[in-house]
Amino acid sequence: MSTKKSPEEMKSIFEKYAAKEGDPNQLSKEELKLLIQSEFPTLLKGASTLDNLFKELDKNGDGEVSFEEFQALIQKIST
Repeated sequence: MSTKKSPEEMKSIFEKYAAKEGDPNQLSKEELKLLIQSEFPTLLKGASTLDNLFKELDKNGDGEVSFEEFQALIQKIST
């Protein structure tokens, strides 16, 4: 999947995975893993690990990734 998606498409992708369990407005680590494996399979190649990425995205330390936190990932991979 290309990272050149519209903001609406990215929101839709986020919501699709966030709705799988728990809070539909937050991604758990497992939901983030599924999203990355399905939508951005090359993202976790090399030195990046899911744990490191999750820690980087979870700015407020609540154990979940909000859409606002997720947007930081999109900016990072689209530059």
